[in-house]
Amino acid sequence: MTLSLTAGVAAVMRAAAEQAILPHYQRLAASQIEAKAADDVVTVADTASEALLAEGLARLLPEAALVGEEAAHADPALLDRLGDALCWIIDPLDGTNNFARGAAPFGILIALAEAGETVAGWLYDPLSGRLCHAHRGAGAFIGTERVTARPSGTRPPVAAISLVFADPARREGLKRQIAPHYTTVDIPRCAAEQYPRLVLGENDVALFERIHAWDHAAGALFVNEAGGKVARPDGSAYRVDDRRRGLIGAASPALWDEMAQRLTELGD
Repeated sequence: MTLSLTAGVAAVMRAAAEQAILPHYQRLAASQIEAKAADDVVTVADTASEALLAEGLARLLPEAALVGEEAAHADPALLDRLGDALCWIIDPLDGTNNFARGAAPFGILIALAEAGETVAGWLYDPLSGRLCHAHRGAGAFIGTERVTARPSGTRPPVAAISLVFADPARREGLKRQIAPHYTTVDIPRCAAEQYPRLVLGENDVALFERIHAWDHAAGALFVNEAGGKVARPDGSAYRVDDRRRGLIGAASPALWDEMAQRLTELGD
């Protein structure tokens, strides 16, 4: 659980991108895309990437459980392993809907959890080669450069608010009572892109409804270690083995507090 893991994890992620993801980018046949759930798909790149990542990560830390998005979709009982003493959490192709359309952004997300708490996370962009990573208590980095979250400085703050997975009543409440206080922007439908935006001064705050560990474990740690704040709307820390819905990410604790207060007034 030290920074020395990063070189190994980065090599595994790059290999998966080069061998399983990029060869299919903008080359997918219709038969290589399958409906997975409402408003969600899976491609041959997802499954091939997960197999390579699982194999590589198991070599790095064989004592850790492995919970991949596609494996958990096939066997939901795997989710019970998220609270294990050590657990690799794998999103082999984050932003699959974008990828299936032949568009960016998309990425790979890897996290390492210890008894339900994320201790390390990696976010990789196969197109640019950007690697964001963080280790608990050791800061956040892009490549070898340590980074600090910087708010956009605009008023009203810039907010990425996902309404896709909100129920109709909540969706209307967010539109009516939350959105007018922010400059709202489209979400990238890719957590591997959304979380860096909170650190790089592009977005000030983001609301997430559906909380899968493979989508959020790495990014939440990255933002928190950069000095921003990601937490449950009630202020409790994000844990990978907590399956409740709802998460607020922000470029600073003050921006987080502002959004949390507005959500409280909304009734959340």
